[in-house]
Amino acid sequence: MEKELLFTSERCWVRPFHADDLDDFMSYRNNSEWMKHQYFKGRSKEEYEEALLKEQSLESGAQFAVVRKADQKLLGDIYVKKEVDTFWIGYTVSPAFKRRGIAYEIVHSLMVWIRQQGNFKIMAGAAPENMASARLLEKLGFSKVDANSVEVVYSWDFENFSS
Repeated sequence: MEKELLFTSERCWVRPFHADDLDDFMSYRNNSEWMKHQYFKGRSKEEYEEALLKEQSLESGAQFAVVRKADQKLLGDIYVKKEVDTFWIGYTVSPAFKRRGIAYEIVHSLMVWIRQQGNFKIMAGAAPENMASARLLEKLGFSKVDANSVEVVYSWDFENFSS
């Protein structure tokens, strides 16, 4: 397990997806009400297998499983894409685990991990009507830098960070 971990948080491991994660992944990713503000949804199991179980590349964009340390239960997922001087991030928590601080814990830990990689900007996008995501990003110190009818883009400044 140790060598496949991307990073850990207090309660979670973040690692590549395993085949036995897919049913739980599909249960929230194909929930149209829960995923109304998200991309990468409403696909078949075969499509998810193709996207999630192959070798992941940060430069191409990679999706990782967020699992509870205690029992390996899938709690959600994160998306990470590394560009020249920027990491783009995305996150989703299963509705079964909402409002427990999981998204904050994981995104904060992801920010620590990115900081360990070097002095990168961190960017995230959210649908304009996704107020929960906007509040989370603002709580983590992100600032709104651009907006249109499809997406609000947030940027994070290392000077505001405390690990």
